[in-house]
Amino acid sequence: MDTQNLLRDYNRWLAFQRQAQLEREHNAAMREMEKARVSAQRMTEAYRSMAEKAASEGACYRTLFLRDVEGQAMACEGWLFVRRVLAEGGSTRVRATLLTTFTLQDGQLNPGDQPAEKVTLEIYEHLRVNQSMASMGRVDRINGGNDVQFITLLDSARGDLGSYLK
Repeated sequence: MDTQNLLRDYNRWLAFQRQAQLEREHNAAMREMEKARVSAQRMTEAYRSMAEKAASEGACYRTLFLRDVEGQAMACEGWLFVRRVLAEGGSTRVRATLLTTFTLQDGQLNPGDQPAEKVTLEIYEHLRVNQSMASMGRVDRINGGNDVQFITLLDSARGDLGSYLK
């Protein structure tokens, strides 16, 4: 076997390993949010806090989300810069910039490898009927793309990504 094929296969294996890790992390976070019954109101407060930190310190937050790839929900990772939170007409929208740092198709990406995406997210109450009639907050992208179930981690922030957000 030639070295190039071996290295390509190894890099593909690493991407699949990272994909599996992100899926486990996303699923665990969703279970914790469901168990805690995090409301859309609490999520809105968290995103407002992120917007304040973004404005004052340039903070970007690690985010996990699902992307529909040919009918399959695949976990992805990125850094989210929250510009503002808008409450209008009973809905709450988040204007942000997303730097994607991992997809299965592209593997691990460094900030700047792909252009930053301007995203609009919507925060809403999602009714869960599979086990009981419980509701919880949910965040989905509404301006193109098939990205859903955003989980933005407040404890994982960095302020050095400003040059990549333009």
